[in-house]
Amino acid sequence: LHMGKTMKEDLTVVVKYIKQLYPPEFNVFSIYAELYHNYFASQAKKIAESHLEDKDIYLLLSWVHNFYPKDMRKDHALAKELDKVKLGSLLPSSLSKELEKKYLDSEEVTVKNSLTKCLDKEIQRWKEDKEPEKLNGHFQSELLGIFVIQSIYSGQKRAQDISRAVGEELSQRLLKELPAFLRSYRDAFEDFKEKSKKHRYYKPILIANINNCWNFR
Repeated sequence: LHMGKTMKEDLTVVVKYIKQLYPPEFNVFSIYAELYHNYFASQAKKIAESHLEDKDIYLLLSWVHNFYPKDMRKDHALAKELDKVKLGSLLPSSLSKELEKKYLDSEEVTVKNSLTKCLDKEIQRWKEDKEPEKLNGHFQSELLGIFVIQSIYSGQKRAQDISRAVGEELSQRLLKELPAFLRSYRDAFEDFKEKSKKHRYYKPILIANINNCWNFR
């Protein structure tokens, strides 16, 4: 953040006050921009090659795909000049792809584990002597129907905030996880239907789960 702010502010000063003090052939702005970019890129590469937590990978990818090329380099005071310089990306393509894979693998596992925990909690609730919750007057499981959808949507949204390509890749992965989750849900529900017919709230629980199907569709 400090490097980005410094680069943006300093290059704005170069555009407004320093550039016109030199002959055009000196390409003063280009020299400043390339020096700042090269330093910024070297630091980003150094960070990328170190051990990073998942949240650090996400933040670094956000800089590579979003903050740096869009928020900084498309700034109204700098965009015209920077378009002439062609600075390139903060990270080499191979390193960026490596980080993207780590992020996608981690996010896929996170969502998958989240769905598994959610189903485990739901199965536990079926065993309790409690009537299911009502949403808009109808029996429904807010935990299962809403939480699962939000988990998948949130994962997709985070990935799309990095880049469209990363978002599309994660969406494809999660679309494979969802049917697997739904099969596990179906199997658990079938098991409950067979073994828990004497449950005090058997019928409301059945209704709640049938109503969940609409949300999943």
